[in-house]
Amino acid sequence: MSERILFTVEGGLGRITLNRPDRMNAFDDRMAHAWAEITVEATTRADVRAILLEAEGRNFCAGGDVMSMAAGATGTDITELAGVINSGIRALAESSLPVAVAAQGTTAGGGLGILLTGDYAVIGENSRIGSLYANIGLTPDLSVSAQLAKAVGERRALQLVLRDRMLSAQEALEWGLVAEVVAPDEVRSRAEEVARFWLAGAAQAYGQAKRLVRDSSARSFVDQLAEEARSIGASLDTPDAQARVAAFAAASAQKQDRRTA
Repeated sequence: MSERILFTVEGGLGRITLNRPDRMNAFDDRMAHAWAEITVEATTRADVRAILLEAEGRNFCAGGDVMSMAAGATGTDITELAGVINSGIRALAESSLPVAVAAQGTTAGGGLGILLTGDYAVIGENSRIGSLYANIGLTPDLSVSAQLAKAVGERRALQLVLRDRMLSAQEALEWGLVAEVVAPDEVRSRAEEVARFWLAGAAQAYGQAKRLVRDSSARSFVDQLAEEARSIGASLDTPDAQARVAAFAAASAQKQDRRTA
């Protein structure tokens, strides 16, 4: 039986792949527990400096497996399962690692929360994104209510969760829900290119910048300013930053010398 979630590490890139394409990568119990374990591993390994979240098949993720729910799952079962998946969402969202997402095809229900867990999402021109919870009498889960309004604003978030609307790729881009729209066959390669850009640069600084932005709503303005000051000081003390600052200063000095020569 194939693994529900795949995980590999290569050159600092942790690749997490949803691997249930025959069910639109919808989460059942086994996939939920694999997700929780792998996301924690990915965000705590010393050799991972950036993460790529992707999916096998034509679609990204349909959230929870409705067929499993219809087969006799209780409300308590679903609450517990959501808690397991949420632990993985928190691992990625709260980590100091930048996360790129490749989301082809359809993203719906809790899959929207999985997409929002990433920091930079790339989708295909034929992609569609929606909520659709109310269509089957359910309410948003898997961080949708926690993250959607922060991404697109409260009024647009309400438009999405109070209707059966599916956003086109262009609408998702215009709303700020995703970062890029590319050809369908380029989604995964482009998202990987973004992740490797972080790895080729100061990956630690990108990760800390992500943490500052994501955590800002939990702090007062004064506390956020203090955390920014602490973070930039800690960053400057790293060998990577010292080397890059010195190189930048030297290049700037050379330009100034050429202008004054």
